[in-house]
Amino acid sequence: MKEYDPIVHVGDEAYLRIMIKTHTIMKGEDIGDLLVRYVQPELQPGDVIFVSEKAAAASQGRAVPLDEIKPSWLARFLVRFVYKAPYGIGLGMPETMEMAIREVGVLRILLAAIIGGLGKIFGIRGLFYRVAGHKARSIDGPADYVIPPYNRHVVLGVADADGLCRRAAEKVGAPVAIVDANDIGLNIIGLSSPDLRRLPWRAILKDNPAGQSRESTPFGIIRPLGAVEKSRSFS
Repeated sequence: MKEYDPIVHVGDEAYLRIMIKTHTIMKGEDIGDLLVRYVQPELQPGDVIFVSEKAAAASQGRAVPLDEIKPSWLARFLVRFVYKAPYGIGLGMPETMEMAIREVGVLRILLAAIIGGLGKIFGIRGLFYRVAGHKARSIDGPADYVIPPYNRHVVLGVADADGLCRRAAEKVGAPVAIVDANDIGLNIIGLSSPDLRRLPWRAILKDNPAGQSRESTPFGIIRPLGAVEKSRSFS
């Protein structure tokens, strides 16, 4: 499991992060039921639950085996123009590009490719993903460090993320968020309540306590400790 400091300080506030280890979540499993099973016994009043986007998507059957994806000629052509980031495959392989085309449509992907190409001429990166949109950005490709069987899958973004959070929150009795976190940043994908946006999510999870590899910790708890706990931690 990834080493991390369980307590993080954000301004005058302190937050405890508790990572919850689970089995490998598969298609058809209900996230709300899993939170009741794994997380509910650890909950205290005021806690907020966060769920990894990949686990939520896998439960919805949005993880597609590589050998079931047959890239089109367009996908094979466009992948040549995608920036190959050092931190992940993104849409840099024909299979992930093919799924992006299926998710957002040919016209949007072509527009993204044109604008992305123009951006490269002027030294501007990332325009392709901005134009392609969230569904395309959310696609994760296979990687050796990912827990099996998803090391050989393309994982799409979560469908109806806010709705999934609301249903899960009703079952587990605590607020729920779905987050896309990695070692370079974090995006909030879904929230059971808009009020959760008040939390300084990026500061709380900036060190990605869930890990990036085979930690099997798709669920976590954020527990606000308040300013008093911060002063105690230095005593």
